[in-house]
Amino acid sequence: MSEREGTFCLVLHSHLPWLAHHGNWPVGEEWLYQAWAHSYLPIAGLLRRFADEGRRDVLTLGVTPVLAAQLDDPYCLRGLHDWLGHWQLRAQHAAALWQGRPELAELAAAEHRAATTALGEFENRWRHGFSPILRSFVDSDVIELVGGPLTHPFQPLLDERVRTFALRGGLADTALRTGHRPAGIWAPECGYAPGMEHGYAAAGVHRFLVDGPSLRGDTAAARTVGESDVVCFGRDLDVTYRVWSPKAGYPGHAAYRDFHTWAHEVGLKPSRVTGKHIAPADKAPYEPALAADTVRVHVKDFVDTVVARLRALRAQHGRESLVVAAYDTELFGHWWHEGPAWLEGVLRALPEAGVRVTTLRGAVGAGHVGGPVELQASSWGSGKDWRVWDGEQVADMVQANAGLQQRLLAVRSSRAHRDRIADQLVTEAMLALSSDWAFMVTKDSAADYARRRARVHTERFDELAALHRSGDPAAAQRAAEFRTLTQPFGHLDARALG
Repeated sequence: MSEREGTFCLVLHSHLPWLAHHGNWPVGEEWLYQAWAHSYLPIAGLLRRFADEGRRDVLTLGVTPVLAAQLDDPYCLRGLHDWLGHWQLRAQHAAALWQGRPELAELAAAEHRAATTALGEFENRWRHGFSPILRSFVDSDVIELVGGPLTHPFQPLLDERVRTFALRGGLADTALRTGHRPAGIWAPECGYAPGMEHGYAAAGVHRFLVDGPSLRGDTAAARTVGESDVVCFGRDLDVTYRVWSPKAGYPGHAAYRDFHTWAHEVGLKPSRVTGKHIAPADKAPYEPALAADTVRVHVKDFVDTVVARLRALRAQHGRESLVVAAYDTELFGHWWHEGPAWLEGVLRALPEAGVRVTTLRGAVGAGHVGGPVELQASSWGSGKDWRVWDGEQVADMVQANAGLQQRLLAVRSSRAHRDRIADQLVTEAMLALSSDWAFMVTKDSAADYARRRARVHTERFDELAALHRSGDPAAAQRAAEFRTLTQPFGHLDARALG
């Protein structure tokens, strides 16, 4: 094709809260290991294939510091290794249990092959954690890596001093792990408050994501924010929602593997979606060949959607335009079993359709930057405002977090040397301020677990702070005990908060 249709950017946001040593099933460590096995391993695999082919600027990948810490943590690495071995054993048990049922026996065999492949991949490439792998992707320019604040807090609700500390600490953590300090971030929950661009500029952040409605749907180019040189990109919801929206999307197709239906005796998912209102016991068996055919249909549909959107934007604006589609990484593989195959298919098919596939950095380089815009308070949550993290259902948590921040800012540590007690105090406060807890409560998704997690970290902070203030020698021992359970950031220095 002599003329390019336009530019497409895929942005993936990889994030889970700190889960190690905080329960197992269904939202503790099991959550981490499922996402690791079914999303992070296959996504790393497809990026390696693109790198080996010499592809550059394939996608923009966000990895939050708190997730990166878990993917490098020796305890979590051992835990995943065990989990992958148990996956093999569960598949073997399923093969024996399902003898005489050919469709399920074949599924068990496929599960065993997948588990064996994942275990081999992990043992051969992940032995030293994710950071060496991630660094190779950054070094080869197959991705643009974007970062974020330490523990994924909802930034608009933070005291400015806490917000600055969390952001700069998160960028420093990514630089320590990969050798590259990100120039872009995925702001947690795409949360924005007017004026935050100045903090971004001061921290060396040049670009960030907002949701499409923040730009009133005008997402055909990035925009500078206010009087700053910081650029924001808006998700194109017309395209993004084709895959996944609050109400619909490809993963709900009848042929795809059903996320919610378990064969609990073997811990596998044997069914396809079949229909929205079909009881789990009545769902049809999963058929990989049928699912693969459907993936091909949905790859073509998405490519056609992107091309049609770019042509419409060109007709509207009179120039080559931009489409940004952005998703949680965990959608691909963990929530949507066929997601990684779909993703690779799309990233191969779009260039063949005449679409430039690049990163946010590449889009800036290609000239997709418009004039300044004044952004309003926003997020990518329900209502596109702050209600998920600042609504009536979580008003008590918002109040508790505001109080915690004030107590955190009152912590005093030695200016001459590291204070490991103060460092642990800051760590516990950062974990309590994770945006995940309010989200889970508002959405009634493991709300009890979320409230407990916020409370546990706040209580640890208060206990340790009281011992620290009084000079009690027990403070050092208590801080050490907490560190054995929760120390995502060994470099975190409380002095940077003061």
